[in-house]
Amino acid sequence: MREILGRRRRLLSRRGDEGPDLIGAALTFAAEWQWPVLPGVAADPQDGSRCACPDPECTVPGAHPFDPGLLAATTDARMVRWWWANRPTAPIVLATGGKAPCAVSLPALPAARALAALDRRGMRLGPVVASPTRWAILVKPYSLEQLGELLYAQDFVPGSLRFHGEGGYLALPPSVTAQGEVRWERAPLPGSASPWVPDVEAVVDAVVDALTRTGVSAPEM
Repeated sequence: MREILGRRRRLLSRRGDEGPDLIGAALTFAAEWQWPVLPGVAADPQDGSRCACPDPECTVPGAHPFDPGLLAATTDARMVRWWWANRPTAPIVLATGGKAPCAVSLPALPAARALAALDRRGMRLGPVVASPTRWAILVKPYSLEQLGELLYAQDFVPGSLRFHGEGGYLALPPSVTAQGEVRWERAPLPGSASPWVPDVEAVVDAVVDALTRTGVSAPEM
């Protein structure tokens, strides 16, 4: 069993001749880690830079739920297999919050600088998801009230920070969206349990401090 699980984890980011193993990754997230997932809408087949949803101004093209909706997210392996057997190239969308991780995201360049600053300070981080435009640091689930108190206590909060909490979503590797490939900037460590993630308080405090100390002016995106 360990050999099978290890092989599946190696497939989380592997790209072969037929593209990324999305169903293998989705089964790891749902069945092994108990993260509720569902297939995303994907990019427009006629124009890969646009979303296949009806909204011509979609701000997260190819990287959000549509049909089924977010409430359909599940950890049921049979449902996951059925979805990706019928939609093998669909992005994997995580329903954040509840018992699943939440996330704090910011534009890619400021995120890279912030993570470098946190590394120099020796701060422990869990998995970090990277798309061409934004990076997302996975954190423990938090409530809206908890987030509100945390932000109120900050002297400065970059406007480009986004919070993926209860009722939110995030595309996971190895999805390919209209904005490009989603990958692990910090991959989950091998093991049979769900990956460790830090508290949201530690991440927000550290990211805000790192952006301030490094003089990064994160653009509004």
